[in-house]
Amino acid sequence: MAEKNVARMTSTASGTASQEFEVLVVGGGLAGLSMASALASAGVSVAVVDREDPAKMISAPFDGRSSALARGSQQMLNAIGVWPKMAAAAQPILDIRVSDGKIGRATSRLFLHYDHNDVSGEPMGYIVENRQTRVAFQAHLATLPTLTAFAPNSLASLKRGAAGTPDASRVEAVLDDGQLLTAELVIAADGRNSMLRQEAGIRSTNWDYAQCGIVGTVHHERPHDGVAHEHFLPAGPFALLPMVDGEEGEYRSSLVWTEARDLTPQMLALDDAAFSEQLHRRFGDSLGALSLPGKRWSYPLSMMHAERYSDHRLALIGDAAHAIHPISGQGFNLGLKDVAALSECIVDARRLGLDIGAPQVLERYERWRRFDNIALIATTDGLNRLFSNDLPPVRLARDVGLAAVNRMPGLKRFFMNHAMGLVGDLPRLVQGRPL
Repeated sequence: MAEKNVARMTSTASGTASQEFEVLVVGGGLAGLSMASALASAGVSVAVVDREDPAKMISAPFDGRSSALARGSQQMLNAIGVWPKMAAAAQPILDIRVSDGKIGRATSRLFLHYDHNDVSGEPMGYIVENRQTRVAFQAHLATLPTLTAFAPNSLASLKRGAAGTPDASRVEAVLDDGQLLTAELVIAADGRNSMLRQEAGIRSTNWDYAQCGIVGTVHHERPHDGVAHEHFLPAGPFALLPMVDGEEGEYRSSLVWTEARDLTPQMLALDDAAFSEQLHRRFGDSLGALSLPGKRWSYPLSMMHAERYSDHRLALIGDAAHAIHPISGQGFNLGLKDVAALSECIVDARRLGLDIGAPQVLERYERWRRFDNIALIATTDGLNRLFSNDLPPVRLARDVGLAAVNRMPGLKRFFMNHAMGLVGDLPRLVQGRPL
């Protein structure tokens, strides 16, 4: 994110020079970069503040994490101009196979199979390494004339003018190097431990799953053919998600292995041969021999949901507003829908000459996103509880349920469209249309 001096210079009452923007985005992760890109692509003047050095973010080694981008998310990224810069690193998901399993035994013969030919014939989504997504965003943001990046920088203070005061219509931010920024609205994209959310007094509901997600890149003997696999095991879901082939042509998939937190250190400490054996016991031999030659990572799994998504001149997006279990691979997609909805609310108000930080603008955003987010949080939480056990009656009921959905074409197409992010009141960007 190269700095560009596009801000309008003003002076405060104390005589201090300030740089004036319409929107201030705090946080330069994937949600923050998406928000800044969407707004700047519509001509909104945006400042992004992030404590990380952009050069280090794109040169940092792979951290094991990849994201599943639903079809609607891909359409959004294409609409704001980012997708062409990341398409080569994106592996299309052509099929999804969901099955119930037991460690050391074959998976159930009752399963759910989503085939892209049953809907549009286009990919249902894509798997992309998070690092490759950051590289694409930073290359794109450097081309946007109404965007200015302040990184590495952090907020020293943030003042949101109280309603009814002369400063009620603006936000003033002081950076750690003394720079003063003003804006009409601040957007918190600073993660699940958001300081902006906490400082605004917005409470959250939290739940610790006592699970960890073990992630990395698995090499396998046979090609994946664009099929995403998710096996439900007693400890939680075990997924292999197709990735583009490696530099030497090796077949690769992204591993998301949910394990009990107290057992995770033991699994991470296994040598390569023993770890590969554990992979095989959980997945089977449909892709041939499995190995994970690179580093392994683990991340604690939890749920968080903010009681509200806005405050005076403040909006929350992405993990600052909600964090879900990765069982459905929808976390980043939820954040992108937040971005699409909020950017549409802002741009629509701006075109009408309205105050983009007014309560009614932020209320429209919250009404638009809250139900969808709550519904998916409840769904992922319920699925994790349903499948993370091995009681025979429950196991039989869920196997029969998977098989029943698999034999009902209409219902299955609905679930497929939902997984593709194409159900509900979709923002223009998610439909692939410009703001």
